[in-house]
Order: sequence, then C-alpha cells, then structure tokens
Amino acid sequence: MGKRVRMTDDSLNSHGSRVLTAGCDTAQYERNPVLLYMHERGKVIGYMKDIEVKDGEISGEPVFDCATELSKQCKKQWEVGSLRMVSIGIDVLELSEDPEHLVAGQTAPTITKSKIFETSIVDIGANDNAIVMRHNGKQITLGRDSENPLPMLSNKPQTTKQQMELKTIALKLGLPETADETAVLAKIGELKLTAAEVEQLKKDKDALTLSQVTSAVETAIKENRLTPDKKEHFINLGKTIGIDSLKATLDAMTPAAKLSKTITPSNGGTSPAGQKTYNKFSEVPEEELRKMRSENPAEYRRLFKAEYGYECNI
Repeated sequence: MGKRVRMTDDSLNSHGSRVLTAGCDTAQYERNPVLLYMHERGKVIGYMKDIEVKDGEISGEPVFDCATELSKQCKKQWEVGSLRMVSIGIDVLELSEDPEHLVAGQTAPTITKSKIFETSIVDIGANDNAIVMRHNGKQITLGRDSENPLPMLSNKPQTTKQQMELKTIALKLGLPETADETAVLAKIGELKLTAAEVEQLKKDKDALTLSQVTSAVETAIKENRLTPDKKEHFINLGKTIGIDSLKATLDAMTPAAKLSKTITPSNGGTSPAGQKTYNKFSEVPEEELRKMRSENPAEYRRLFKAEYGYECNI
C-alpha cells in the first residue's frame, strides 16, 4: 500500500496567498488524475488515486507507473524519502480580499474558487503543500522561485474584526471611519455627559411643573372650585396635561357658594330671592345645621340662643 499524502489545505503559501479547500473543484481532475514531475507537461510519471476532500484538506495516494526511467527513479526516491512533496496545479477562478478570508502575514488575495488540473511530485514547493497556479493566462511553474501572477492586496491596511467594529462605531457616533479608539472613547464620554445634562434638565422641568400644578390646585381649593379630597387627582391631571391646560380647566369651574351666603340672618336683613331664612335653631334642617356649625359658627350660636335663650360653646 502506498503513502497517502496531503495535496493541499487552507494554509498560507510562500506567494502570500491561500487556496480555500472548500472552493477547490476536483471533479474534472478525478477523471484524469495525472501525476507529473515538477509540473512539467510531457513528464508523466503516474497518477493519483483515492482522492479525498475531508477536514479542510485534499489528499490522495500517488501511483508511479514505472513506464519511464524518470518514473522508476521518482518511485525509488519517494520510497526512501528523498522526494516527499506533492503540489497541485490549479486554475484560479475567483479571488477575495474579504477580511474574513485573510490571515496574518497574507499579502495576496485568497483564492476562494479554483479547479485542479494536475498534481506533481516536486523537490521544493511554495510551502508544505506546494501549489502551481494559472491566473489570467499566466502560470507559476515552481513554487519558490517563480513569478507570482496574483495581484497584491490593495494598499488598505489589513482589517481585523475589531477594526471593523471600531470603524462601525465611529461612523455611528458621527466620527470619520479613521477615528482611533481614543477618539471614539472621548466621543462616548461627551455623549454620556450630554445625556446626564439632559436628564438633569428633565428633572428640573418636572419639579417646576409639579410646583406650578400644586400651587394652581391649592388656589382652586381656596376659591372653593375644588374640595380638598380632589387635590391629588387634579395634581396628577396637571402633570399629564400641563399647567396651561390645567389652569384653563380650573378657571372654567364655578366656585361653590358658602353656607354663610345662603343662610341670611333674620335680624332685619334681606335674603336673596328664593333663599330660605331662619329665625330659630329648630327651623334649620339637620344637614344645613351641620354645615353651619363648621362654616358659620356665629350664625349657629345666634340661632341656638334665639331658640334656647342661652349661649352655646362652639
């Protein structure tokens, strides 16, 4: 049984690029899995069998046909270990400079889509998984010393995920995308200060509104537009509708008449039309008598004395 070898994986090669295994098409090559020597056409020394794509790498087993002296020599050297590298030849179909495809030290775009057209036994490759590439009609014939047909990455500095996040935050804060971490933190500090100031202004405004609303409600109670038990209700109403709307509501309310104005003394005075006057304590209805006791004690005492002939102590 021969030695299974890794033909390629996602690692960085000496050309500063990577070939993504997930985008490497082996279908065509598996129909003609030719094994060359040093990527040279015409130097066929065998074929690759049992080609497998698994766990982010492509592997296979080289079979030497021993039909030529070169094939026999390569087989011997492979068995003793003086030749031990294989290298795939690929057509480059698609390149990417997307940060998610770049790794530290990468200088050329990542090959995200490619197609294998041959595999070779090589002495020195671009890396442990040497690769020959064809791109835009140009080919890298050997890994280490060949011309690289791939373009270099653009002059933009390599962008990491953290840098992308910093750029996004800077733009959201209204800063240029080139703003560094210090500038971003300073802007966030400014916004926090502004937010605190806004919160304090809101608290001050709420306190002023509450003071105005409370004063308006208390004035309405003094003017008999409201009874004391309605104080909290109208204060809460004022906080909701605002001081101007509350004042308009209270001004539209008619003050309640005091009992002292509805019960007119009968000591020679005149009563408004339709109002009842009393001369004696016993003539006053019980409900009005209770109101008179609290709101007009002088009249209460007068009627009491008129009824019973002596003063009452209230």
